[in-house]
Amino acid sequence: MENNGRNADVIVLGGGTGGCMAALAAAKMGMKVVMTEETDWLGGQLTSQAVPPDEHSWIESFGCTGTYRDFRNRVRQYYRDNYPLTAAAKQEERLNPGNGWVSRICHEPRVALQIIEDMLAPYISSGRITVLHGCVPEEAFTDQDAIQWVQVKHTASGEKERLTGAYFIDATECGDLLPLAGAEYVIGAEAGSETGEPHASEHADPLDVQAFTYVFALDYMESEDHTIDKPEQYDFWRQFIPGYSSYPLFSWFVQDGNKTDQVRRFGFLPDEGEQLPLWTYRRIIDKTLFEGIYESDISLINWPQNDYFLGSIIDVPPAERERHLYGAKQLSLSLIYWLQTEAPRPDGGAGYPGVRLRKDVLGTDDGLAKHPYIRESRRIKALYTITEHDVSVEQRGDQGTKRYEDSVGVGSYHLDLHHTTKTNRSFYIPTYPYEIPLGALLPVRIKNLLPACKNIGTTQITNGCYRLHPTEWNIGEVAGYLSAYAIINQVAPREVREKKDHLFAFQELIQQNGVEIHWPENIEL
Repeated sequence: MENNGRNADVIVLGGGTGGCMAALAAAKMGMKVVMTEETDWLGGQLTSQAVPPDEHSWIESFGCTGTYRDFRNRVRQYYRDNYPLTAAAKQEERLNPGNGWVSRICHEPRVALQIIEDMLAPYISSGRITVLHGCVPEEAFTDQDAIQWVQVKHTASGEKERLTGAYFIDATECGDLLPLAGAEYVIGAEAGSETGEPHASEHADPLDVQAFTYVFALDYMESEDHTIDKPEQYDFWRQFIPGYSSYPLFSWFVQDGNKTDQVRRFGFLPDEGEQLPLWTYRRIIDKTLFEGIYESDISLINWPQNDYFLGSIIDVPPAERERHLYGAKQLSLSLIYWLQTEAPRPDGGAGYPGVRLRKDVLGTDDGLAKHPYIRESRRIKALYTITEHDVSVEQRGDQGTKRYEDSVGVGSYHLDLHHTTKTNRSFYIPTYPYEIPLGALLPVRIKNLLPACKNIGTTQITNGCYRLHPTEWNIGEVAGYLSAYAIINQVAPREVREKKDHLFAFQELIQQNGVEIHWPENIEL
């Protein structure tokens, strides 16, 4: 079934972190926007994928967009306004609701969802932004190097709807619009001979992609038994030893990402001994911060033990994709069962039956996140490709941060490559704080297509630092402003980069709207 479709100035495919910011920025500039989202939750990494924000050490002072800082402030204020914080927690200016050690602001996905919906609310209410939940792009038509329309499918009803607009922004988690539109793109490992990167693979392989993960939420009721039914694939996963390790995947021993001969030992709960506890890694509720309301902490489980790397879900046949998605779900459920029944305890016992799967935290029947956490997407072939030489401390030596004349944002994170599906490569390489060059957002050919998340012009290696929350937020926001600037000034996006007057005007526009485009000169690493 197909209806007559919709028209807008800007079509945003994907309502994740970058997509929401693209829609918001375009709407602020007066554009009409239609945004689609595969799930019933906007927000992507922060919400439907259940990943607390991975951030850099300067995030409280600089190094993100104004709207991202507003988001962080709103999260903290939401807890102050709505939760019974202790007196000490109320006075904590930099409140971290979960006191997780991955982020300075570990919080519940539903709170992130509420804040993002609040930020979009006036534009949705006024009709500038129309959100279509439960939609995936299915087909596109491109003529004379410009996308004419994209057809989306409503997954619940099967209804198809054609979307037309001046600009199409791909904010899907896997870069799904790129093949539909015939855009040039890369996926998986590039060969070192192509990129010149010292850590690139010897041979290119589009199926050698980073692991993805189904995140879940747990609390711990020590005196109770919440053991789930034994998952179908548990016997496989409990004895599985990855090719890169001498230890079972389900253990407290994790291979060091840079030194394959070294292993880190973790613990589970924070009061069990000297080992670093994984429980607090992505903890989103620290019960000690709240007055008598929580019986337990709540932690999101996105650990090395539930990274799925047995196969790719991108550019493979549908049956293979479904097999790997199911396998990833089974892996996460099996990890829960292992924690409940067999995980070694410091007292010599096995299993923590009080571990409880909190299905309500993520709003799903199976308790797993609504969408898998995707680390690697299809990436556009761009006018400028960011490589390891642009960001790595080892490669840049004492040159520091690479400054781009066409910078449209900033970020910072290690080159963090999780084990890949074919070669099982992984590493965690120090970087300098980096900038986001506009050229990496511009496809080599398609005129009215812009990327808004992990699909910009990076390599597989530099995707490892440009994929995190604040950077994706920045990329999406700039894509929204760029589409609006191009429409208002009747110029092509690549002209904004090529013509200095437009480049400087666009940079001034985004800076006025809170986007930082350069790092301070005297930043201390």
